[in-house]
Amino acid sequence: MSSAAFFLIAIVTLAAALAAATLPKLIHAALSFALAFVGVAAFYFLLGAEFVGLVQVFVYVGAVAVLIVFTILLTRRDVDRERGFNWSGVLIALAVFAGLLWAILKTARVSVLAVPVAPLTVRQIGEALMTDYVWPLQCIGVLLTAALIGALVLVMEEKR
Repeated sequence: MSSAAFFLIAIVTLAAALAAATLPKLIHAALSFALAFVGVAAFYFLLGAEFVGLVQVFVYVGAVAVLIVFTILLTRRDVDRERGFNWSGVLIALAVFAGLLWAILKTARVSVLAVPVAPLTVRQIGEALMTDYVWPLQCIGVLLTAALIGALVLVMEEKR
């Protein structure tokens, strides 16, 4: 069941990523990109990393993909106009895929067993973020707030 789920998720994720690189309408490409993010989150869930999968869904699907869609809707004047087929996107996607496949095939197999590590709980991750990593966490929050305010200023100036 695990390998069948892996191959199904892989096919959906790769198809969504290829659609994001090639679809003529930009809004459809952005929604395909969000589907590719969901596929990556499904891989995390399949590996048993529920916290990372939920972060993937909340941050990338819930925030980044929605931000991309809103940016497209707020800044494009010719939303109905279609772009031509994006051959450069297909070539770049195939080149990246070929490079990753080459790296995977050239990597030596590791036969050493990893040392078992106790699983982290969400509570431990939260305590680490609020004690050891509070300064980087606050910096990221300020940076994202500044980016949001900057985007709002750009949209408000454009309407005048």
